[in-house]
Amino acid sequence: MKSWASNSTKSWGSTTKKEYAMKKIQLPPNYNDANAYNSGFAVKNISELQKTAEQWKKTYSLKPVGGDRNKIHLLIIDDQFDFSFPDGSLYVGGRSGMGAQDDQKRLAEFIYANLGVISQVTPTMDSHLPFQIFFPVAHMLEDGSHPEPNTMIFADEYKQGKYRANPAMARQIGVDPVWLTKQFTYYCEQLEAKGKYNLYLWPYHCMLGSNGHKLAGVIEEARLFHSFARGAANIPEIKGGNPLTEHYSIFKPEVTNCWDGQAIPGAQKNTALIQKLVKSDYVIMAGQAASHCVKESIEDFLAEILAIDPALAKKVYILDDCTSSVVIPGLVDFTDEAEKAMQKFQDAGMNLVKSTTPIEDWPGMDI
Repeated sequence: MKSWASNSTKSWGSTTKKEYAMKKIQLPPNYNDANAYNSGFAVKNISELQKTAEQWKKTYSLKPVGGDRNKIHLLIIDDQFDFSFPDGSLYVGGRSGMGAQDDQKRLAEFIYANLGVISQVTPTMDSHLPFQIFFPVAHMLEDGSHPEPNTMIFADEYKQGKYRANPAMARQIGVDPVWLTKQFTYYCEQLEAKGKYNLYLWPYHCMLGSNGHKLAGVIEEARLFHSFARGAANIPEIKGGNPLTEHYSIFKPEVTNCWDGQAIPGAQKNTALIQKLVKSDYVIMAGQAASHCVKESIEDFLAEILAIDPALAKKVYILDDCTSSVVIPGLVDFTDEAEKAMQKFQDAGMNLVKSTTPIEDWPGMDI
């Protein structure tokens, strides 16, 4: 595994850093910033988008990503419909109420402005089924009903009999209902011991096959445009489908083992993605939500690179104007937790930057 590039003098193809700064790529004609606020927008004609991207490739002499001297990898965490719009089931509005919508506008424009230097765009996609540990239907109250979304469950409540596992879920995954109740109790204990989160029952979101699962329209459009213009694969990374564990981070699930000592089937670290990012020269991170999936992904990635070389942290850039926190008015506000985490990442050497700051002016960025 090679180390990331040092800050030596490099060039982008035949274009120097100064020349690149003067040759800014304009927003293409397919892009309309109003679509960042339009939940009905989707890319309807991919063939036309391909043609536009290829014209942009000629206009700006964009080279295939295979020739990039610096590999810049943009990781977009869970920028999906359910998180991105007020009519999504778990809209990340932040304290402003416009959080994710403003974020995706800035992020799409950042991708277009930096088509010539971004080597890969990897969107992650939260992908769920109805019967999972963090959804209400997995749990039953004493009267046989299910708890409401936005309920927090504690291990003691399971131990005292307030909750039990849904036998229907036990049948689906091929275990005994008593075993599953023990597992849920153990799971809550593990979360509480870590001190990060308690088991929180989320509203149903990003369900496979649903409208809420798809990428936000302007992000999908920008991903495809970059792919056609630069010859990049830009393949999404799927997470979150394990019934027995949460998966905030793209890199690993919250809990990986069962109460009886066995490993949770399929609950493993995403080693391939970690290695791909570590082999890049720079990694840029953005997406939703700053308080949960973005925070946990960065936390896990930081742990990985610290184990290799703490100096690698300075090669990571967090677009702090392209991510917002979960705020449910009157119920929860996770903004403070996110801000504390971002300060921790910055203290470790990572860079908090604005998407509107020219990338060539970012600290330590040598394009």
